Formats: sequence, C-alpha cells, structure tokens
Amino acid sequence: MEWFYLVVAGVFEVGWAIGLKYSQGFTKILPTIATIIGMAASFYFLSLSLKSLPLGTAYAIWTGIGTIGTVLLGVILFKEPFNIMRIVCIILIISGVIGLKLISNH
Repeated sequence: MEWFYLVVAGVFEVGWAIGLKYSQGFTKILPTIATIIGMAASFYFLSLSLKSLPLGTAYAIWTGIGTIGTVLLGVILFKEPFNIMRIVCIILIISGVIGLKLISNH
C-alpha cells in the first residue's frame, strides 16, 4: 500500500505544481485554494508512504513523479518546449525511479 500512497502523493505534487502556475503568484483565489489543497494532500500521502519506505527512496520517487508530470503537462498546457534533451532527461529520471523501486526491500 505504501507504493500506492507514494504514487498518489506524486500525482498531487504534479497538481499543485501546475496550480502554482495558474494561481499567478497566489493572486487568483480558486487556483490558490486548489494548490494549497494539492500540497496538503501530497504531503499527507507522502507521509503515509514514509511509514514503511526509506526516506531517500520515497523522496526521490516523489520528486521524480512530480518532475516528469510537470514537464509533460507544461508542454501540453503551457506550450513549453519539448526537445530531444528534455526527452533524454525524462528517460534518465524514469530510469532512476525504476532503479530505486527495484533495489527497495519493500
């Protein structure tokens, strides 16, 4: 169950990161509220996963999910550039996340 919590935490991290963009420096009330709720949910589910997962592994995977998700949504939602170097970097992050999962005892 701890891996499920970690993935949920990562998805909420993507949500609040995108919410930050929409909140425009916390000047838009609804995106700001959604961002704060996303942050709280992300930290809550991360804390649940940390009951049994190693901190370094969980944190690296949580930020990896967040990084990959925000890069992809940045391209889709905000027309941010997507080139070969971004693809290579995403592949490296995915490789690291998979590697950490494979060497984890959980």
